[in-house]
Amino acid sequence: MKFSTKAIHAGQAPDPSTGAVVTPVYQTSTFAQSGLGEHKGYEYARTGNPTRSALETCIASLEGGQYGLAFSSGLAAEQTVLSLLQSGDHLISCDDLYGGTYRLFERVISRYNIQSSYVTTNSIADYERAIRPNTRLIWLEALTNPLLRLVDIRAIAELAHQHNILLVVDNTFVSPYFLQPLDLGADIVSHSTTKYINGHSDVIGGAVVTNNEELYQDLKFHQNAAGAVPGPFDAWLTLRGIKTLPIRMRQHQENAYTVAKFLTEHARVERVYYPGLASHPDYELAKRQLSGFGGMVSFQIKGQLADIDAIVRRLQVITFGESLGAIESLLCHPASMTHSSIPREIREARGINDTLLRLSVGLEDIEDLLKDIDQALSLP
Repeated sequence: MKFSTKAIHAGQAPDPSTGAVVTPVYQTSTFAQSGLGEHKGYEYARTGNPTRSALETCIASLEGGQYGLAFSSGLAAEQTVLSLLQSGDHLISCDDLYGGTYRLFERVISRYNIQSSYVTTNSIADYERAIRPNTRLIWLEALTNPLLRLVDIRAIAELAHQHNILLVVDNTFVSPYFLQPLDLGADIVSHSTTKYINGHSDVIGGAVVTNNEELYQDLKFHQNAAGAVPGPFDAWLTLRGIKTLPIRMRQHQENAYTVAKFLTEHARVERVYYPGLASHPDYELAKRQLSGFGGMVSFQIKGQLADIDAIVRRLQVITFGESLGAIESLLCHPASMTHSSIPREIREARGINDTLLRLSVGLEDIEDLLKDIDQALSLP
């Protein structure tokens, strides 16, 4: 099946008992068993639920993977991946990454003597130099958050596997519609399904996909043992959102490209970050690695923090708030919101300063978006 067909049908056959076309919400905590060890595939809803199973099958299919697992949040999915590590292990990450992931590395798993180091470039040689004898995992973001940089996933996968290191790619910013990291050699793909996968700002969730059965069994054990699973209605909402993922991603990209071009010509804008612009430092890699450039645009304004506050207060169509990947446009100030958990000196060294804004371009009429951006930026 092609992508759009998978989004609608994978894991979502009509209900065998009623013929319902839409996967039911199995709102139950437990399942009747006919005898010792005899059940119909489900025992307890933390371990498995038919609605969640449909979601896990669908997401795995979209990523070109055999095994999928759903979680109560993107960070729960990340924590489960990190459960593969042991005390004394070391991981390498791109340095431009979501603040919540950085916090997880530096303030949670560090308590268990798991060390993290960060590579500041997309140079394969720099990643190789960062490898230590105890390195067990490399963590990449398909598009980094918030500066939208890329690393050659296939080259990093080859490097990682030469050293018996796992490669994990967070595909949240791109979505499987524009990239399937498993096809490029990644061992695990993670998602905050809160974002593009669901796409409607009405549910929190996460997912992990792999083709490695041994990894899957380890991850599934942790999913059940730690229990950070989505409820059936959350799974159902995410499934509903997935059905329109292809058409949403096409429109997100069309709008984002137009917004990025507009911002490059605006007098109040100092710099624009969008991988679909020829001026982007990773433009050629983006053309090779992605089948589309996505709906995220970051930009630096000319001014200071007080100007940012004035700008966001003037927004009329675009919503000022955290998160991304939804049908409505969302503007975020990374330094005070998504990346505030990163110490200022580290944050600013990575290019995340007080005048950087991150825009998740939604599906509103493009003329309305451009007018709103223009009037918000055109301060006296």
